[in-house]
Amino acid sequence: MDRPPLSTVAVVGLGTMGTGIAEVLARAGREVIGIDPDESAAAQAVLTLENSTARAVARGRLTEEERQDLLARFRTFGDLQAAADADLVIEVAPEDFDTKRTILRALDGIVRPTAILATGTNALSVTRLASDTAHPERVLGMHFFNPAPAMKLVEIVSSVLTAPDAADAVTSLAEELGKQPIPVGDRPGFVADGLLFGYLNQAAAMYEARYASREDIDAAMKLGCGLPMGPLELLDLIGIDTARTVLEAMYAASADRLHAPAPILGHLSQAGLTGRKAGRGFYTYEAPGSEVVVPDALTPAASQADSGAREVRSVGVAGSGTMASGIAEVFAKAGYDVVLAARSEEKAEKAKSRIASSLDRSVSKGRISQEDRDATLARVTPAGSLDAFGGVDLAVEAVAEDLAVKQQLFATLDKVCKPGAVLATTTSSLPVVACARATSRPQDVIGMHFFNPAPAMKLVEVVRTVLTGDDVHATVREVCGRIRKHAVDCGDRAGFIVNALLFPYLNNAVRMVEEHYASLDDIDAAMKLGGGYPMGPFELLDVVGLDVSLAIQRVLHREFREPGLAPAPLLEHLVAAGCLGRKSGRGFREYARR
Repeated sequence: MDRPPLSTVAVVGLGTMGTGIAEVLARAGREVIGIDPDESAAAQAVLTLENSTARAVARGRLTEEERQDLLARFRTFGDLQAAADADLVIEVAPEDFDTKRTILRALDGIVRPTAILATGTNALSVTRLASDTAHPERVLGMHFFNPAPAMKLVEIVSSVLTAPDAADAVTSLAEELGKQPIPVGDRPGFVADGLLFGYLNQAAAMYEARYASREDIDAAMKLGCGLPMGPLELLDLIGIDTARTVLEAMYAASADRLHAPAPILGHLSQAGLTGRKAGRGFYTYEAPGSEVVVPDALTPAASQADSGAREVRSVGVAGSGTMASGIAEVFAKAGYDVVLAARSEEKAEKAKSRIASSLDRSVSKGRISQEDRDATLARVTPAGSLDAFGGVDLAVEAVAEDLAVKQQLFATLDKVCKPGAVLATTTSSLPVVACARATSRPQDVIGMHFFNPAPAMKLVEVVRTVLTGDDVHATVREVCGRIRKHAVDCGDRAGFIVNALLFPYLNNAVRMVEEHYASLDDIDAAMKLGGGYPMGPFELLDVVGLDVSLAIQRVLHREFREPGLAPAPLLEHLVAAGCLGRKSGRGFREYARR
């Protein structure tokens, strides 16, 4: 079939997404037919386009003549008959199967035989929708991301029935719109939402279990992973009812319990607390549709002064690696006297020289003065033995992520540290209580999980065990404030907040590749362009190290016993082959040797 150029496009459904798609098309020179039976929605779409183009003129991005031409290309109608002359119809109706099926079947009797019908669904089966039409070969998915004018990703979803030339035509159009099209198969969530919604669901379940506050969960993922929004904020933006619909579809297809919607999503939806659009979801907003969060009964008090904190003037840091030297630098910059202890004087001196190099880079970039650099370095005393920790008020271990090694170290700290000293572990995946039980004072032991690189990353997960004293928790919270870190509280269970949410997402990305659903490059692009992630999952896996990732995933699987948390076989195979990521020169990708 010879397909005409896709010069006239009808958009069915003029909500936020439909209006955004219409704007993108009109800006690219297409004739756009906007269709919505709700006259107020159509009027709002016109007003939105008028306002956005006026702003573009004010910023010098459009001339007034170009603006008027653009507005003239967008016409609105209340009936599907207006799509009769369209080369492409994109339906962006509410995420309901019957509604979308009714629209697509009605279009069968209206559009030309060469017209392409695209559904904007992000959760429903494109194959099922297509099979209910007279010409399933011309039906496909065209999944834009919100806000459509700003987001670069478009997932092009072909079913087993889709004609290749229809997919090619829509892919070319997406490129002409300045988007990056990614071809994907027909399964719920496609790539970006398929990875994103599992993560969002686990965050909702974590909150529902009262493991951590909504503020701490969101702050942890923003500060620990560099994400633009926390998961609960994002659920409120997407719409809690919409998220539940997507997850229901994913669970129906996968039978993976990690996709079974957390009960709280159903409870909030049934109560009408669907997020920003309702004015209340996980957070409370100034008004329906507002992005301004206002205090509610769950909002932490503005001032939470911790009482009973112990005085901390000197800090001991155990370890000689990058993390240990980074943590020592953080404390020294904040004015603490620091003892940096390694297994030998030589290793301790080398760790101190790493701090000196880091401080020198800060001086060269104008972040600190030479005087501050010298004063900071002078506060660090290298030592070849933990015996030097006799006078410290806080001892922080940053040694190998091996429980036996850490337990032996804590047994030593128990002997050398003075009574009343706080003992902290920086473990990212091991049980803090197991370290505590290696001492005779488990009430003094707590987790302080710094993120790498410690001088730059603002987050510290403060991990209480069932034995940790209230005054020890208060002490560490106060110390985090003094070293200018954002502390989030969580309990002593595998992965804490960040790793418990991050690594299942990474593992699911590996499974996508394993199942030949999408390529490494397409998955990485989807999460950066569609989710706003600073790195794609495979870029991140190679940076973290595949062996480290596998170890954490095994810990999560062992603790929670969820089949969906079992490490992806491909990840295990790569580690067994010595492909550990950047540090070995090869992981999911190959790297030049340094």
